[in-house]
Amino acid sequence: MDIEMIINMLARWGHLLFGITWIGLLYYFNFIHGGYVKQATPEALTDVKAKLAPNVLWWFRWGAMFTFITGIFLLYGVEKMHQTNSYIVVGATLGTFMFLNVWLIIWPNQKIALGMIEGDAATAGAKALLASRTNTLFSGPMAFCMLAGPHFGAYGNMSTAANATYAALAVVLLLEINAIFGKQGPIASVRGVIVSSLVLTAVLVGILMYV
Repeated sequence: MDIEMIINMLARWGHLLFGITWIGLLYYFNFIHGGYVKQATPEALTDVKAKLAPNVLWWFRWGAMFTFITGIFLLYGVEKMHQTNSYIVVGATLGTFMFLNVWLIIWPNQKIALGMIEGDAATAGAKALLASRTNTLFSGPMAFCMLAGPHFGAYGNMSTAANATYAALAVVLLLEINAIFGKQGPIASVRGVIVSSLVLTAVLVGILMYV
């Protein structure tokens, strides 16, 4: 077994482990933590903000960082072997937006919402929540596209599916713009974001397969 194969396998292994950490904590925040915070006593909420949330956010943001780094390494290897297809492009774009949302929107605004730095806590909390909900929305199609890349490549050849790829990316870009400037809409509730993520997966896959 040559060294390149070992490095590639370690990168895939690390990408999976870091991704489990990141997305697992994303789901924790959206499906469990948020609901608890709404019902917590003032004393419990103070403890959450001072101890629990900062610790979870540390693992959350660094899980995102190393998932992204290992993903870039793997993407370089795929491109090097000329195996890039529409699913990989769309999946990587979704993952990149999710990573940027963590570091440029969620974490800076959570610091304000948790009282770690000065600022309008209510506004910051709303911005962080919208970006977090958007990442949950993106997580379903991102995972599907990354898994589909090696298997559905024949349906997503970049030389024959360019229009479909651009159409799918346009949908993703519009949703990311909403994450920065818009409102939660149907992804405001846990049920809503889960259903919306499944619908978005179907829409993007439908575009890539049939447009």
